[in-house]
Amino acid sequence: FTNQVTRSSNFQDFYPYAFRYCLTEDKKKCIEIPVACELLNLVLSLQFRPQVEKLINYLKHQNEYKVINMDQWMGFLRFCNEINFPSLDNYDADQAWPLILDNFVEWLRASEN
Repeated sequence: FTNQVTRSSNFQDFYPYAFRYCLTEDKKKCIEIPVACELLNLVLSLQFRPQVEKLINYLKHQNEYKVINMDQWMGFLRFCNEINFPSLDNYDADQAWPLILDNFVEWLRASEN
């Protein structure tokens, strides 16, 4: 099962499905941070453990966000696929990233110093 899900084409379908599966009420559009952290650990940590661990740590310690929406959720996957980690040298805040990821990168860079 894991091999099937983690194949690139299957994973592109599975990743947003996992988010939608956690929307427990009709018309709900966001999942709570604790649920998002568990879900990130379940669906992304096999491929991107260092990024997921840092992201979960950030989400648990920040106070600005209580929930995650689909745009932010999809941004996490794009971030993991595109950004050199841990250097972040190709991260450009002027690109169309969700604000939560700009804040995450800022937090990572501040915690390095």
